Amino acid sequence: MSSALNKLTIQQAHDGLKKKEFSSVELTKACLARIKKRNSELNAFITVCEELALDEAKKADEMIKKKKPFDGSRSKQKMLLGIPFCVKDAICVAGARSTGAAKILDNYIPPFDATAIKKIREQGAVLLGKNNCDAFGHGPSNENSMYGPVKNPYDLTKVAGGSCGGSAAAVADNMCIFSIAEDTGGSIRQPASFCGVVGLRPSYGRNSRYGIMPMASSLDTVGPMTKTVEDAAILMEIMAGRDERDATTVGDKSIKSVKSIKNLRVGVPREYFESEGMDKEVKKIVEKKIKSVETHRNASIKIIDVSLPMTKYAIPVYYIIVPSEDSSNLGRLDGIRYGVRAEADNLYDVYAKSRAVGFPEEVKRRIMIGTYALSAGYYDAYYRKAQKVRTLIIQDFNRVFEQVDILLTPVSPFPAFGIGEKKDDVLAMYLADVFVGPAAVAGLPAISVPAGKTKAGLPVGLQIIGPRLREDLVLKFASLCEKTK
Repeated sequence: MSSALNKLTIQQAHDGLKKKEFSSVELTKACLARIKKRNSELNAFITVCEELALDEAKKADEMIKKKKPFDGSRSKQKMLLGIPFCVKDAICVAGARSTGAAKILDNYIPPFDATAIKKIREQGAVLLGKNNCDAFGHGPSNENSMYGPVKNPYDLTKVAGGSCGGSAAAVADNMCIFSIAEDTGGSIRQPASFCGVVGLRPSYGRNSRYGIMPMASSLDTVGPMTKTVEDAAILMEIMAGRDERDATTVGDKSIKSVKSIKNLRVGVPREYFESEGMDKEVKKIVEKKIKSVETHRNASIKIIDVSLPMTKYAIPVYYIIVPSEDSSNLGRLDGIRYGVRAEADNLYDVYAKSRAVGFPEEVKRRIMIGTYALSAGYYDAYYRKAQKVRTLIIQDFNRVFEQVDILLTPVSPFPAFGIGEKKDDVLAMYLADVFVGPAAVAGLPAISVPAGKTKAGLPVGLQIIGPRLREDLVLKFASLCEKTK
């Protein structure tokens, strides 16, 4: 059984550890063995913390053996105790190199955990390492990493998606039990779709952003990438809640359980299915999945055609707001306070040379675009106007959610594309986020669940979007979708 331990879900691993069917060390070694076997091909990890992982696993086994109190009760074992996981490299983890996939932070080891990671590690979860990603989250293909692209486990010639391609590939290839990632404009959902796993972007403010290397502060969220919807729900219960270090977090900690989804009004926005560049096979797979959910015998679901006319403006809005906030946030990376410092004769050259070699091309591009959009004479024409249109997009969603309870859309217009296929076409890359961008701009919860595979065997995801702070409904409906064929 030990050879298959890395294939377990959180719930299965928890049950097995509690019953002492295997140890955390055995479970961790199974994951590490898979990483050693496959990471040279997939490039899903930038840093593997083998020694730390085994040490943490041994401590977890000792706690289980001694039956120490966990959640205030000697009989209740913490849900994540002894379970191996990994983290997107743009999220700070104490004692583990965290580069953000950019060479400017090649030697950076944070002295603290991001709040979401702290909550998970306090449960006794075992850290395997840090996942490759597009540098600072900039990209939909994981080709903007300065540590090389991540390859798709289903086809090594295809991208794993971005920016959290390493997390998606690690979960899909059973290198870990789960991964914690970050979604600004689709970075969790799109790679989840490309790699056939579950990826949840929570509502903005549901989980703390403290310790997340900031990209666009008004859009960044941290969420789970898992093998099942059940696992995503488990992690959200642990991560969610108010954090005094993040003023944008909400006080409602609980992710309430929806007991029934009968008489549910499900909206299908036509704009998401009439998009230019929509792959016919992807459209067919998603529509088939929606039909199977509609006819599910244990649910009373009414499918309603709806319209979200402001959807077409989400990508232009996103690519003004995000670079603008990028240009501000990345100013802290100067080669002085932390990270890699270039040799130079004066302070200006230290800044210039450190950033020249430490930032990839896409990061530099976004900094320049954002600095321009925020500059005197252009702020009102670009950033302020984008924020006004963003409000219209939010109002668009609010109007539709008066008619329906939830929305179903594709995650991506196409399945995973070839490595290098779109790399030189910046606009084509930006349009890869056309279906995941709107929910991000509006701050809504959205999840990608597997919908099927193309004839070439590439996964396709279904996106479920809910009203703000209704992760409960999104997860419950995602669970139903997961069960339908």
